[in-house]
Amino acid sequence: MPAPIDFYFDFSSPYGYLASQKVEALAAKHGREVLWRPILLGVMFRQTGVLPLVDIPLKGAYSRRDFERSARFHGLPPFNMPSRFPIPSQAPARIVLWQRARDKAAVARLVGAFYRAFFVDDIDISAPDHAVAVAAKEGIDSAAARAAIDDPAIKEALKQDVDGAIARGVFGSPFVFVDGEPFWGLDRFDQIEKWLATGGF
Repeated sequence: MPAPIDFYFDFSSPYGYLASQKVEALAAKHGREVLWRPILLGVMFRQTGVLPLVDIPLKGAYSRRDFERSARFHGLPPFNMPSRFPIPSQAPARIVLWQRARDKAAVARLVGAFYRAFFVDDIDISAPDHAVAVAAKEGIDSAAARAAIDDPAIKEALKQDVDGAIARGVFGSPFVFVDGEPFWGLDRFDQIEKWLATGGF
């Protein structure tokens, strides 16, 4: 079977949210699976010296408009700019890492639930109790999910994954690797589609 598509994302990334709604169908069309890889953009921004997009003069106002327009363009639920943004995303990221080790097949549904909670329902998923409540609605044991957030091994695993992503050249969300080829951003999905169809260009 072909290698999975590595999908790096931060739950505080609007374009990560939009891309997460499309990547599974794209992968399935070409006989691939998606390996969901949560990252922490705050760590990467410190490494690159970049500000969150919405905080950059001129780009910030444009991006807020583009988030909503892009959601409409891709036929996704109405995009709702969260009242608190950006957020640290350690809590949902740790739950995803923990769940990925237990049941990879359920991870896509969990990622979707976290993203919808934040960018559609305006739930602050950075709060552990809120993250656990979202996971519980997906059938995940609340006590186990809460324990995963505080588990030193899960914390270290996320740190190692973020460090590994940076070492691989990841600097934003979404960031996709197809057979080692890197693609940054939702606007590269047409290129990803062609790469998957042709084996490279």
